[in-house]
Amino acid sequence: MEKESAKLLLREYITTNSLINHSHMVAIAMQAYAQKQEKDEKSIHDWWLCGLLHDIDWEAYPDQHPNYAVEYIFPKVEVTDEIKHAILAHAPEQTGIIAESEMDCYLFACDELSGFIHAVSLLRPTGYEGMKVKSVTKKLKTPNFAANISRDDVYKGVELIGTNLADHILFLIDVFQKAKEKNLIR
Repeated sequence: MEKESAKLLLREYITTNSLINHSHMVAIAMQAYAQKQEKDEKSIHDWWLCGLLHDIDWEAYPDQHPNYAVEYIFPKVEVTDEIKHAILAHAPEQTGIIAESEMDCYLFACDELSGFIHAVSLLRPTGYEGMKVKSVTKKLKTPNFAANISRDDVYKGVELIGTNLADHILFLIDVFQKAKEKNLIR
């Protein structure tokens, strides 16, 4: 599935700007990690596509997320089994599928933390620019800040990709700052 087709598909199912922005953030994060690992162009695209479509059914079918997408949306379009598995694995409490592959693990690691970093950026007059790891980790310790974001999933994600929290946060801040400069995200 080409990028423009994927973006149009996303807009068929998601109308809220915040969820569209989140989907783009996760796509950009996944693409950046695939590039960092020197994946081939097809894999880089697949990682981006996985990030973009991971919450496609969240707005319309939250009680069936992400099973609805895998069962009813993806059979109509070109989505690989690897992408489908990663999307199922990013919500193991709903699907019973746990992260196993590299793509699975990175999607799990990028999803919640991307949303959290975006929430932190909204508090800052300069957004992502000049954001420090320390300010993100401090907010992670504040339970009522972005309370809908699972801290357990953030920490589990870091464990799944075999890095430390500070490095993961720093990488994503840098990715999002560059994406914001190019007007790819809000």
